[in-house]
Order: sequence, then C-alpha cells, then structure tokens
Amino acid sequence: MAKLQGFEFWKKTLKGARFVVAPMVDQSELAWRLLSRRHGAQLCYTPMLHAQVFVRDANYRRENLYNEVCEEDRPLITQFCANDPEVFLQAALLAQDYCDAIDLNLGCPQMIAKRGHYGVFLQDEWELLEKMVRLANEKLSVPITCKIRVFEEVEKTVCYAQMLERAGCQLLTVHGRTKDQKGAMTGVANWAHIRAVRKAVSIPVFANGNIQHLSDVERCIQETGVQGVMSAEGNLHNPALFEGRSPPVWEMAEEYLEVVKQHPPCTLSYVRAHLFKLWHHTLQIHQDLREDLAKVKTLEGLAGVSHQLKLRCQEEIAKGQDGEETEGGLPFPHWICQPYVRPAPKEPVANGNSQGSEVRKTVCQKRALEDTDGTADTLSKNKQKKRSRNPNKNFCPEQKPKYIKCEQCGNPKGNKCVFNLCRGCCKKKAYKEVADCPSHGLRFKTKAEKQKAEDKRKEDERRVDERTEVLAIETKRSSSSPQPIPYPSTELQMQSKNQLPL
Repeated sequence: MAKLQGFEFWKKTLKGARFVVAPMVDQSELAWRLLSRRHGAQLCYTPMLHAQVFVRDANYRRENLYNEVCEEDRPLITQFCANDPEVFLQAALLAQDYCDAIDLNLGCPQMIAKRGHYGVFLQDEWELLEKMVRLANEKLSVPITCKIRVFEEVEKTVCYAQMLERAGCQLLTVHGRTKDQKGAMTGVANWAHIRAVRKAVSIPVFANGNIQHLSDVERCIQETGVQGVMSAEGNLHNPALFEGRSPPVWEMAEEYLEVVKQHPPCTLSYVRAHLFKLWHHTLQIHQDLREDLAKVKTLEGLAGVSHQLKLRCQEEIAKGQDGEETEGGLPFPHWICQPYVRPAPKEPVANGNSQGSEVRKTVCQKRALEDTDGTADTLSKNKQKKRSRNPNKNFCPEQKPKYIKCEQCGNPKGNKCVFNLCRGCCKKKAYKEVADCPSHGLRFKTKAEKQKAEDKRKEDERRVDERTEVLAIETKRSSSSPQPIPYPSTELQMQSKNQLPL
C-alpha cells in the first residue's frame, strides 16, 4: 500500500484531527494521553525521545514506546530529537511500527537542546535538515512531520517551511515564538507568522502558542487558517480544555490517577509533575501540602495528598468561599482547572532609575558564582548538602580537575583505562577484543580464560568417567560370562583307551 501524504494523510490516518496534545518531555506519557483523549483530544504525540539513545538502548525503547502500545492511543505521532540523518533514520525505523508518523523536533529552545545541538538550534542548518527529512521520507513506511519555531522575519520563516515541504515533510507544526522566547521572556506567540506559513505551503499546518481555552482554539483556526491547534501548557493545567470545560481539579486528578493504575507502569516523577500542574493555584495557598506532595514516595501517597487538597477545597466551598473573591486575579476559584499565565517581565523606564527596573534586574540576573572559599552563605542549597556530606569538598571552578576526553565519544576518560576511553566505549572495545581493563573492572579476557579452563576440566572429567564406565562394563562382562568346560587332552584319551578291558 502506498504511503499517504499531505492532506490525504491528515484526513485518513489522523482522521482530520483539529485538537492536538503537544509532545512534552516526561509529560505526555500514555496515561496522560489517554486522559486527554477522553476529554476531546483527537491526536497526541509521544514525549520527545532522543534518537541516539533510542537506537542504542533497548530498555529506553521499551520504557518509552514499546510498553505503551494501546489500541485507544491512536492516532499517535512519535517525536525524536536528532542531528544526524542516519541515526534519526535508524531510530525512526525502530519506532515506525508503533505509531502513525515520525516527527522531527526543531522547536525545543531549552539549554539541554543547545548542549546536545538539536531542536531549534538546528534551524539555521538547512542543508542538514533537508537531508534528514528527505532520507526519512524515502526510507520510512510512515510519513515524516516537523515541529518548528519561527524566525523574526516572516519571509525567512516562510522559506524555512517551504524548504521542509520540498524535502518531504507531510505535516508542519508551527510554534509562533522565536528561539529566544522562553522562560521569563516567553511572551505572546505571533499568529501572523503561522498564517503566512499556512498560505505558502500545500501541506497541513498545526498552530502552537497562546492556547488557554477552547475559544482560543476556534479563534486561532479562524485567524490563521490552520488545520489543527496544538496545546501544551493549557492542556497540562486543564486536560478538558478541548471539551470547553473547566472542571474541579480533583475530578481530573482522580481520573488521571485511575488511568495510571489501569496502565502500569508509570514513572512516579511523571505523576507527581502532573499533580503539581493540576493543583498549581491551590498549592500557592496550601503550601504545607505542597511540601508533602514533593516528599511522598508512592502512588498511594500522591493520591492521599491530592485527596487532602480536595477536602480543603470542599471545606472552603462549604464556608461560602465559592469564588466570589478569587486569589491572585484568577478568572475562576483556585480549585477550578485553569491555565497558568506567566507574569510578563517589567520593562525598564527611560531613565533606568525606577524601582521596576531594579526589580527586573534582580529577577533576571544570574546568581553570582560562589566565592573561592565556598562559605555556606554563598553556596546553593544543593551544594550545602554536598558540603555537609563531605566537609572537604571544594566548589572553586579553578581548582576542579581537568578531565581528559575519551578518544571516541568526548566524555571524560578513565584515569587508568587501558584503552584511554570512557567506561562505555571501553566496555565495547574490551568485549569485542576479549581484553581486560582493571581500571573499569572489566574482566572479559580473564572470564574467557576461566571459562576455557573450566570447559577443559569438565572435558577431562567426562573422558575419565567414560573410561571408568567402559572398564566397569568389561569387568562385569568377564565376571558374569560362564567358564568353558575343558576337553580332555589326546594323551589322556589314549591312556583311557589302554586301561579299558579287552
């Protein structure tokens, strides 16, 4: 069967999906996807997966995709971050049987993406991206899609989108923010860029950004002309966003915990993070339970804290505090599912001497490096804990040891490694060459020799046992066989004849 493309792929395989749950690292796992689908989501993405790790680690594949196969969880798109065409293709080939399309992440703006050189930090390397998308489009049995961020210039954004379309991208998700719009500087997504891209390409386009309510979804579709709208933050705070409802938080929390129990295993940190998002506004008030939610170590413990939050909210409702005066200017009472809007950074005034300018400088300025003596007042809480465990630990950057890099992967090598490699590369080399590396505790050669000696000992014992068994059989035969009756000799016969009477 020929691979579906463009609008045909969107209409038939994705069933004309308009309401889309975004790929979110450690947040769009199976249980959350199923919850979102129950409340209006028509298409979901997996969390962003690292292509290189996906290729080399079978446990990573099993934990992040293979164990999450569920008939209810379709249509589904698997997203990868990658910067190598061959590695991306290998990962996609391993995943294509478990999803309906493969998505290339070109929109992640976080520091980890910068260090790993993927996500939005590839958006200027058009030749590489074209090769990655083209190769995947030619070799995969499912369509290839892309998720991008915009440039400052509309024209460059349009050319970027057209390049990906020519390479073989069958569906494009456009996040209407630039690479620098993140964290405190997130700001508002630019729908004008998305509208320009939609008019310039002939493949389906999804919009991402500024989605907090169902009304935002409808308005975005009208203003941009896109085929669907993707939500991340809005969905995390209100899984019923695409239903147009704002239910009580405990209703969504209890249903989510029930789905988690029905589809194990689910990493506890994922569940905790979702409950923090759902109860975000309530936890600003009941901060003692915030500490409890952070400390419990079991699923039952998380459910217990969520139940206590529910009881406290219901007590407030019983006392008549049903939202007449909402905290912090929220549109609904804090126990109602609603989006969290990041406060915009304060702009400095012209003379630069205002208090707001000083506050903004204080908030945005990075924490200064610790003093060389590393006193407790200047250390972070995490480093203070390390200092309490090891009083002699030194945090001075100048005095940190300089590690020599591994010759193959660039990670720090073992100081006494036989091959001058890191542990991972050393293990592969030692296994391949049947060699030892005492520094890393690898004894492949020793184990092989021991095994050879053991095999020789067992073979010698087997031969001895065989000889013993043969001798035993021969002895048994000789003892059990009847003795032959001797015939009289010729001389005796003659004597007996002579003695006979005549």
